[in-house]
Amino acid sequence: MRDLNDFVSQRAHAVDASGIRKVFDLAAKLKDPINFSIGQPDFDVPDACKDAAIDAIRRGHNRYTQTQGIAALRERVHKDLSAELGRDCGDVFITSGVSGGLFLAVLALINPGDEAICLDPYFVMYKHLLTMAGGKLTAVDSYPDFRFHADRVEKAITPRTKMLILNSPCNPSGVVMTSEEIDAAVALAKKHDLILLSDEIYEEFTYEKRLPSPASMYERSLVLRGYSKSHAMTGWRLGYAAGPTQIIQQMVKLQQYTFVCAPAPLQVAAVTAEDCSMTDCVETYHRKRDLVFGKLARKFEVVKPQGAFYIFPKVPNGMTAGEFCTKAVERNVLIIPGNVFSAFDTHFRISYATTDEKLARGCDILCELAG
Repeated sequence: MRDLNDFVSQRAHAVDASGIRKVFDLAAKLKDPINFSIGQPDFDVPDACKDAAIDAIRRGHNRYTQTQGIAALRERVHKDLSAELGRDCGDVFITSGVSGGLFLAVLALINPGDEAICLDPYFVMYKHLLTMAGGKLTAVDSYPDFRFHADRVEKAITPRTKMLILNSPCNPSGVVMTSEEIDAAVALAKKHDLILLSDEIYEEFTYEKRLPSPASMYERSLVLRGYSKSHAMTGWRLGYAAGPTQIIQQMVKLQQYTFVCAPAPLQVAAVTAEDCSMTDCVETYHRKRDLVFGKLARKFEVVKPQGAFYIFPKVPNGMTAGEFCTKAVERNVLIIPGNVFSAFDTHFRISYATTDEKLARGCDILCELAG
């Protein structure tokens, strides 16, 4: 009789379990850890959105919607995004989170052997989604400043390159692309005839200057946004994709056979979310950023984040990130080693989406470990 592992597909074997989820599972076993590991806001969903969701459930919005999502939400997103971009944003459809949108985008665009480019460090899902589609992710070294260096990116482009992935504000570094970097990325996409996939899940969390989406300058862009981070709806699984009709239609078709549709009553509530100002929450995270950077910069080499709610310090004293994270766990502090997001194991990620008290205590412990 064959071993059950022999039945598992090569596709599944080629994908590692998420290092973030491993730490998340570890957190469940510790007593009151200082958990800097998970990218989840520590504020709650706005009451107006909760009330809208409850009302939608009671009014019977509990069945399948159209695969592309309810008209009211799609029309609202199309109107607002088109106004922001200064052009028609293309077709819009509602995804099961931005993660769901990424999955469908990769399936719709990548053939076996195709290549996509992103910066290193990168959001953990990019590499594994390309692997599942039979493609290859080329992660271009952006150390030590985590900026978009157009010359490095262009050297990585091959005849098989089909997509350039941008993530600004970035997970894990918190870096926000400058207007010059956006211009350079768009110029490369145009020059080499690439699809530009702009992962903008953290667009609400920009602390210094709000910059235009790359999609405002390039019609062959696919914009992915959602409500998980901006409105603390991580468990609601709601996002949206906007872009060229030919691509969106294929993503919608693939959603029919995967997610089917995003949760119906929560789509109704998301229309209300579009009218909820999250400015106070963003300002709170701006202050948390300042608190964390101020403490860590005394002991660590660290780039100051301009967005999202992550900071990516360099490990001190010649240790690997894995070794440093082990020492942190021994002090009840959970952080993510950099090799989860990178070819390098020289940095670690902190999510500062937690209380000020835990931020101060945890950062003090990390500074003590730095020596």
